[in-house]
Amino acid sequence: MAGDYGLKRIYEPYDSKDGKRILIDRIWPRGISKTEAKIDLWMKEIAPSTELRKWFGHKRERFQEFSKRYVTELETEEQKQMLVRELMAMAKKEKVTLLYGAKDQECNHAVVLRSFLIANADG
Repeated sequence: MAGDYGLKRIYEPYDSKDGKRILIDRIWPRGISKTEAKIDLWMKEIAPSTELRKWFGHKRERFQEFSKRYVTELETEEQKQMLVRELMAMAKKEKVTLLYGAKDQECNHAVVLRSFLIANADG
């Protein structure tokens, strides 16, 4: 079961099939209470840096460059590397659902993180 990762907007309803629910946004999503979110863990430090997040601004035309820069952060920042290892260890035991607040379900940091985790699962 190495690397079973789901992706879900935090605004979507809780499902028992989500497994471990981990919020990966640096900022708490608007309009949702902590009770309502039903998260198991909030890994805000694994999110893109504030500088990168602000530069990206959820502009689709910047997504490719954003993805490269975020992957560089994941590969080079010690704290992010530690959290990546933690997520990989969790996913070996149970399904992990990465929760995010972005409206765009195709161009966001959760998509990049999930791809990164899957690509690096064996290494």
